[in-house]
Amino acid sequence: MRVVQRLDIHRRDRGERALVTLAGEIGPGTVPLLRAALERCLRDGVTIIDVDLTTVGSCDAKGLNVFLTTSRRADRVHASLWLHHPCVQISHLLAVTGSACAG
Repeated sequence: MRVVQRLDIHRRDRGERALVTLAGEIGPGTVPLLRAALERCLRDGVTIIDVDLTTVGSCDAKGLNVFLTTSRRADRVHASLWLHHPCVQISHLLAVTGSACAG
């Protein structure tokens, strides 16, 4: 039996700052949604992307790659990506990779 992953994405803008609240799982079935949402923020001219991970249960390596890639792209356009309230698993992945996009 295949488990279907679900990721709810809600975005709230305040000027050039966006709060992206995620709820669910970040994995093979949901990574494209996450990537599209974060890329949309950059295309819309958002300069600070705050990602609330309070209710994210897990994140695979591809999900982490989306965060890292978006962070690098944000740097190139003088924007920033901040991950807030990551679960233990995400915090561990960020620590292992030496990433600094968690706030």
